Amino acid sequence: MKRKFLLSGLFGVIWLTISTFFAVFWAYAIPNSVSNVYVWWLIIGIALLPGFLMSMMFFSNILHWKLKSYPDTNENVTIIMCAHNEESTIAKAIKAICDQKYLGHIRLIVVDNASKDGTKKVIQELQRQCCGCSVEYTYCDKVGKANALNHGLSMVCTPYFITVDADTYLEETAVQKIMNHIVCKQSACVAANLFVKNTRESFVTKIQNYDYFLSIAAVKRFQGAYESTLVAQGAFSAYKTKEIRDIGGWKNVMGEDIVLTYELLEQGKVSTYEPAAVGYTTVPTTLNGLYNQRKRWAIGMIEGLCAVPPWKQGSFYSKFFTYINLSVIYLDLAFLFGFIPGVILACLGYYYFVGICTLVTLFVCIILYSTMYLYQKKLGIPYKNSIVGFIGFLLVFQLVQSIASLHGYLIRLFHRKENWK
Repeated sequence: MKRKFLLSGLFGVIWLTISTFFAVFWAYAIPNSVSNVYVWWLIIGIALLPGFLMSMMFFSNILHWKLKSYPDTNENVTIIMCAHNEESTIAKAIKAICDQKYLGHIRLIVVDNASKDGTKKVIQELQRQCCGCSVEYTYCDKVGKANALNHGLSMVCTPYFITVDADTYLEETAVQKIMNHIVCKQSACVAANLFVKNTRESFVTKIQNYDYFLSIAAVKRFQGAYESTLVAQGAFSAYKTKEIRDIGGWKNVMGEDIVLTYELLEQGKVSTYEPAAVGYTTVPTTLNGLYNQRKRWAIGMIEGLCAVPPWKQGSFYSKFFTYINLSVIYLDLAFLFGFIPGVILACLGYYYFVGICTLVTLFVCIILYSTMYLYQKKLGIPYKNSIVGFIGFLLVFQLVQSIASLHGYLIRLFHRKENWK
């Protein structure tokens, strides 16, 4: 693990050195009327630092190309599913769990988190129909996902448990794959691989399709290779029951899953990633929905960094990755206040910050994404491509995410309240 990390870091440094050489000529070509401080702040933020991180991740993921397999386990497991007004989606989510091809027994605890629609009725109907696992209904009157999760945790009697969102549908071997991993590796938590379920519903879902399939999965592979996956997402992850109880469960914050994972890593616990355990999650269908989701994610990231700053993390690797997360704030600012103005200037004929090299960068990104695409296709999981979605992902997605993230940072800075749904 250490050798591969050092080799990846060396590759990143080589890329950074070459990029810096060209960046010096780039900086000299910019008129003297533009502040040198701003020029280098921009060059580092939109070219040098992203290039170093992307190249290091790319090389690391190549070194960890081989899919790992683990012996099948028949360990009994509990699944916690929290539902807040999920009448329209929860039936499919529960049926997907009941249809799992798992060697052990699955106990599904569905936590109704103060729903005001027909969620309870749907769950109770499925209790009589599902025979592949036991389905239990319980009510939590304290609104908030952390409250619902902790309510479910109090009912867990198995050494391991899994969380699945009420709008997430598991591939039929997903539980077996993630349980094989956590039992064999003895990780404190294992993040699963999420695909988009409603990929054809709108342009917004099509661009998110590639974010999940390429970007999010690549980052989790990178972090998981060094046992430091920063987010065991609540939508689908596995946990050791004792480890979660020892830290007091989930905190009542926006990014409860992020803070939980950070706290586990702070104690030197192992947080890994299982690409073969696939779940299909329902993503926002509108631009406003996507904006609000990414705003909440940004708030959650800041909550995690405040709860456990990078320098307090338990291992070198978790320190490294949380420092990268901290740098994301700078990268978002550089993108919005450097790259976007550069695009506008380029449209007016002033190629100060964006020019022909930007097209080269786009080509390099496509190569990097192609390797991730090939790795994901190795899993043999059905996947729907969209040329329009991929182009939108390359050209539009980052702008929406960065603006939403900046909004989230400001909300957290001024301690404003947001709802979890």
